[in-house]
Amino acid sequence: MDVSIIIVNWNVRNLLYRCLQSIFIFTRDLEYEVIVIDNFSLDGSVQMLNDLSFTQPNLRVIFNQENAGFARANNQGLQVAKGKYALFMNPDMELVENTPRLLFHYLEARPGIAACTCQLQYGQGNRQPNIKRDPTFWSQLWILYKLHHFWQPPFLKKYLAKNFEYSREQEVEQVMGAFIFTRRDTINKIGGWSEDYFIWWEDVDLCKRLRQLGAVIVYTPISRVLHYEGQSFAQQLSFPKQRQFNRGLLTYFKKHHHRLAWFMLRLASIDSLALAWLAQLLRLKQRTQSRL
Repeated sequence: MDVSIIIVNWNVRNLLYRCLQSIFIFTRDLEYEVIVIDNFSLDGSVQMLNDLSFTQPNLRVIFNQENAGFARANNQGLQVAKGKYALFMNPDMELVENTPRLLFHYLEARPGIAACTCQLQYGQGNRQPNIKRDPTFWSQLWILYKLHHFWQPPFLKKYLAKNFEYSREQEVEQVMGAFIFTRRDTINKIGGWSEDYFIWWEDVDLCKRLRQLGAVIVYTPISRVLHYEGQSFAQQLSFPKQRQFNRGLLTYFKKHHHRLAWFMLRLASIDSLALAWLAQLLRLKQRTQSRL
């Protein structure tokens, strides 16, 4: 088996259907499997997946009886995957060309690279920034207080990789977890995705641990994928989203940063929850970091 495509779904039936159809249409000349882990969806995803499994022999579905979260569900897929490579992709994505084959041959020719990603585009066709640098205390403090909506100082622009050249291939520190193509043996060496995270920050942690292992992560513009970003999370209100973001942030800083930085961010996270509650009360629409 060449590639295992692992997708975690939660209540985005129509987007998942489009995602799967694009995979089946464009993926050719490659031995692959698609593993969908459904996190107890209640929107008809289960019936749709059951129907598809009868007509698509390379589709495997795992139905969870609870929302297991993103990291744990990805690990469920990883445990049963048979491919030499694992492609983790969100259900709100759509292939427009044979991206799995392009990335398979890309890593086959470059044994020194452990993981890569490619160009992501919003549904309207404009580029989605999917590269960042390692988070710092100051960048996250700024974001917790929502100051990034008003002014972006140099340390924040560095974190958001505002000067990143998406037209050329280069080694990177952090890639968006929505689309990561990896060597399965390498990701197994670090124990897969950290289940310390329910949602958010698990991709930052994954890239950090890969690099601590000495692995190289690369962005390449050789292919592009459409991303209708954040459709699962769009179903949640500001306050619970902020709470989940804070939980991931604090978990990451407790694992990878000085204890004082973690403590200061923990204090700031209380204020951020108050701001999120106010935004929810006023029905203010928040932008994702990739749209800043």
